[in-house]
Amino acid sequence: MRKLILALSVLMLAFIIAGCGKQGRYAELKAQNGVVTIPESEVSDTNAHYYYVNVDGKDIKFFLVRGSDGEVRAAFDACDVCYPEKKGYNQEGNVMVCNNCGQKFATDRINEVKGGCNPSPLNRVSDGKQVVIKIDDIRTGSMYF
Repeated sequence: MRKLILALSVLMLAFIIAGCGKQGRYAELKAQNGVVTIPESEVSDTNAHYYYVNVDGKDIKFFLVRGSDGEVRAAFDACDVCYPEKKGYNQEGNVMVCNNCGQKFATDRINEVKGGCNPSPLNRVSDGKQVVIKIDDIRTGSMYF
């Protein structure tokens, strides 16, 4: 029994270490021709998907989430108030929750409401197949990170 517990503990530790790479839950995106593109099929569910892009030597983090209205929304994983804590947001159902203060924000309001502890909006364009975000728009969030 001890060997089984030890083996499971080692296995769990390996999974934890593997999942805690440079950015943990964030997938890295690389810019091409001044934009990053994310296939809409990658964000076809209503779960938040987290990304980062290295711009000017700084990793800028954001998330995409499809609202219940079907629109893909984008926001920096930070807000105007809590960003110094560098905790970002997590998702609970159809709301994003600030990991610092606990305030909740409806996913359908991402990109529409800004300021305070709302997730800071990130401009994006969607053509139904790809979500396209300009590096210059991502760069505007560098102050948060």
